[in-house]
Formats: sequence, C-alpha cells, structure tokens
Amino acid sequence: MGRFGAAELNVLGEPLQPCSSDPLTGFFRTGYCAAGPDGAAVHLVCIQATEEFLEFSASVGNDLSTPHPEFSFPGLSGGDHWCLVAGRWAQAHAAGKAPKVFLRSTNQAVLGLIPLEVLKRYALDLN
Repeated sequence: MGRFGAAELNVLGEPLQPCSSDPLTGFFRTGYCAAGPDGAAVHLVCIQATEEFLEFSASVGNDLSTPHPEFSFPGLSGGDHWCLVAGRWAQAHAAGKAPKVFLRSTNQAVLGLIPLEVLKRYALDLN
C-alpha cells in the first residue's frame, strides 16, 4: 500500500491500518492517514463520509463531493472512507456534524487536537 503510513501508529498506539484504497486516500495517496516522515501531513482522521457531513463540509467551503482529477481526488459519496484533515473533523464536531471514524486507521498525531475520549464516541471499530 505505499511507503508512508505503515510504520506510523494509530490513536490506540497500534500500527496504523489502511483507511481506503477505493477511493485511494491519504495526503500521500497510499491509503493510509499518514503524517509522513516530517509529520507535516494533516489528513489524519479516517472517516466514513455521510451525506449530512458532505453537505456541512461544502457549506463551510470544503466541497468534498466534487471530483478534482488534477489532485487525484475522485469526489466523495456517503459511505466512502477518507482521510480527513484533523482540523476539519474538529470543526464538524463543534458544529454537531462530525462523521464516524475508524480509530485503527486514524493517526495518533491527531491526539494533540482531538482527545481520544471524543474520537471513541464516533468510533466504528471498537469492540
């Protein structure tokens, strides 16, 4: 699945799991919500998009539904898994529109911005 991501950790302190290969996600388009070797990438929260979230995101200037092939971006639909910018997820959470997340595919680097207790309330992959 590409070089960036596999060696990073998720919010549970385990090896980071892939988020999506269809559509291919992550800042580095490896399928992982990877921060990369310099920790500079911020597309770190693995979400399951909903139509409600996509409408909210567009309403605040971040249209995730429209394809942009020039950026290898297919446009999202409800149900798609995607590495979302951590600050965007926090913004959606504050507005009551945050999508569900996959903790095992969400990078631990988000914990400086979003507490684990908050993420757990949205988790799709807790037993």
